[in-house]
Amino acid sequence: MLRSGTTKFACADDYQASIRGAKVDLVFNCQRNFEARLTWVQLRHLRLLCGQENLPRVAHISLTKDLVFISFPHDTRQISDGLEVPPGKIVFHSPGERMHQRTLGPSRWGLIALEPEQLAACSKALTGFALVAPPVGRILRPSRVDASRLLRLHAKACRLAETKPLMIGHPEVARAIEQDLLHSLVNCLTSNDAHEHSGPKRHYMKIIARFEEVLAKYSERPLQISEICTIIGVSERTLRTCCAEFLGMGPSRYLRLQRLNLVRAALRCVESPPPTIRAIAQRYGFWELGRFAGIYRTMFGEAPSTTLRCARVTLP
Repeated sequence: MLRSGTTKFACADDYQASIRGAKVDLVFNCQRNFEARLTWVQLRHLRLLCGQENLPRVAHISLTKDLVFISFPHDTRQISDGLEVPPGKIVFHSPGERMHQRTLGPSRWGLIALEPEQLAACSKALTGFALVAPPVGRILRPSRVDASRLLRLHAKACRLAETKPLMIGHPEVARAIEQDLLHSLVNCLTSNDAHEHSGPKRHYMKIIARFEEVLAKYSERPLQISEICTIIGVSERTLRTCCAEFLGMGPSRYLRLQRLNLVRAALRCVESPPPTIRAIAQRYGFWELGRFAGIYRTMFGEAPSTTLRCARVTLP
């Protein structure tokens, strides 16, 4: 079924929840004046996403295993698991891949998803062999012509979804766009110029993955960095090095930003009757209410009480 849509967001929680096909947790140094736009196009075999964000961020992304994903920056560089991905390069993701992707400023990114069987059938028809997703994510550098064509076709389809949704919903138009995209995508994925993570980098990836698992497991039990390192089995120096490379910040700051996001999510969707702001803040390790309120206002541009007043009540 041919479908498309575009939505503007002023709340990072709503934005990340709208990204289908992946679990995305966004961490910002500050979310004041946040603006984003998400455009999606569902063709017969391809699903396209285009995201635009006005603030730098770190994204912890977990992809589903039943689809093949290809991602790329449109006009600004990204850092994917510590490796730079400038415009013109694409990331061929492994099934169910988990990664950290960060941006350094306003950004626009693209994503293409399709079923493994469709990628294999299309690539075999065009090249004589069936493409499959790699066991480990790879950063590809296709020829400039192939990369430019893929990005141009992706941008054109998303622009039509934003400005002329009835046109892209026309079967003949959609079929032509999809055929061009599939052909261009296969050309890019068969590039021989690929970069894979080295042995030490893969070791760092495992440490960061374990770090995220510990943060999720103990989200309501504040831990010291020394305790986290003991659980993971690494030194504080090693963890700081991994976080600086993959997250662009130290583990303490990342932990605090994550917990602020958890507080905000709890304030925006509270139980009935709602708990107090103090109870929610202390649940995530903020014991000094006055200091917490100041940090929260700086981060989100509003007081915790304002967030709570606008909350969506979850009935028991």
